[in-house]
Amino acid sequence: MSALGAAAKKGLGDPVLAELVMMRASQINACAFCLDMHVDIALEHGETPKRIALLNAWEEAGALFSERERAALALTEAVTVLTEGFVPDATYAKAAEHFTVGELAHLLGVITVINSWNRLMVSRRIAPGGPAW
Repeated sequence: MSALGAAAKKGLGDPVLAELVMMRASQINACAFCLDMHVDIALEHGETPKRIALLNAWEEAGALFSERERAALALTEAVTVLTEGFVPDATYAKAAEHFTVGELAHLLGVITVINSWNRLMVSRRIAPGGPAW
């Protein structure tokens, strides 16, 4: 998973966006371990504390998040919460407007990997800063 995650992030080509996606999935999945780690990484990549604080309300945050980021976050939520069925066609189409086919594949890779990590860490009840293994 580490290799897939690194390749997906590299292929996406936008480390801040990758961290936003990973933080948002981690918020939804209540994974404090991953959220803690990816907040630190996002700050290292230049993300602002204000945007991190408002990530949970990105839809209401207006222009604070770009249309490209908003499309990625909507796709993240749709893939993370599959309880209502498939990813809505409109959500996927909106993401496809902002990402090339390759970028979209890498974005889906980032989303899939963080959801897997979230499930591992939450299942094991790993606290922020705790040992991953």
